Amino acid sequence: MPHVSRELHHRAVVADAHNDLLIAVAARPPRRWASFFREQWLPQLREGGVDLQVLPVFIEDRFRPEGALRETLRMIECAHTLAEGNPDQVRLCLDGSDIDAALAEGRIALVLAMESAPGLDADVELIPTVHRLGVRVASIAHWGRSALADGSGEDATGSRLTAAGVEALREMERLGILFDVSHLGASGVAHVLELATRPVLATHSSARALLDHHRNLTDEQIRGIVATGGMVCVNFLGEFLATDPDERTVERLADHIAHIAEVAGPDRVGLGPDFIKEVSADVSPPCCEDLEYAELVVPGLEGPRGLPLVTDALIDRGFSEAAVHQILGGNVLDLFRKELGRPA
Repeated sequence: MPHVSRELHHRAVVADAHNDLLIAVAARPPRRWASFFREQWLPQLREGGVDLQVLPVFIEDRFRPEGALRETLRMIECAHTLAEGNPDQVRLCLDGSDIDAALAEGRIALVLAMESAPGLDADVELIPTVHRLGVRVASIAHWGRSALADGSGEDATGSRLTAAGVEALREMERLGILFDVSHLGASGVAHVLELATRPVLATHSSARALLDHHRNLTDEQIRGIVATGGMVCVNFLGEFLATDPDERTVERLADHIAHIAEVAGPDRVGLGPDFIKEVSADVSPPCCEDLEYAELVVPGLEGPRGLPLVTDALIDRGFSEAAVHQILGGNVLDLFRKELGRPA
């Protein structure tokens, strides 16, 4: 079976909707951005069979608030530089036709995203600016409060989007930037689902029915996302899969994928791994390395190389070959072809 599933995995289009690798690349001197990506990350993506990689721009706390916009622009420039420095291997894509061209040429399609957008704050007029720079997916909150909305860590406030947050949603829909609800508080998700006129995406969220964590989505939220024409990409971090560290396994991840596929349909679920262990270790000083993430990683899924294990688990779970193809990346590809970069 492993041989069969490996062949299936590498024949499928594999899409990763959330990998923070850009943090690690941007931590290098600019002259090393392209070469570091080529040496450190490209082999992992290739071994994992990744064909489409969403690159979130996440701004660490040390840059907030004063340096958030500068670091946002710096990371966007990093993405362009690593793509321009590896033109035979990757392509930064602005729409579905760009993605199709990249895949046809055997290149990895890269899509720029913004996670919580702290660099913009309430200045919604800058959303067209980052759109011009290539951003095609965006969220408006992380764990805490932003000028646009509250993250899921602030669920007790029961707050909806701010006026600027509503305007941000409208601007994204107008421009063809997919709105990402991962990390958004429950009341904020409900508000978005009330207002959305285009598909909504969760780039890295698991099932709350299997683990009652504020970062996970309820079945009602999943159905609401699907009703917009959107989809849910499942997070791999153990903290969102099971309370007991011994239960944080590939099989438990498959439970979350299977549950969301049952609620949403197999054509509305994808992968949002959130590979953070290497990124965290890579940018933490040796004196004070943050070991928290090491404890959250599912064994075997420390990075992109482990992605074929997910295919093994889905095959063992009884998913058809066609469904596995869709979950691995076909669903994300379909959504991006229809929506990415297309103005309202």
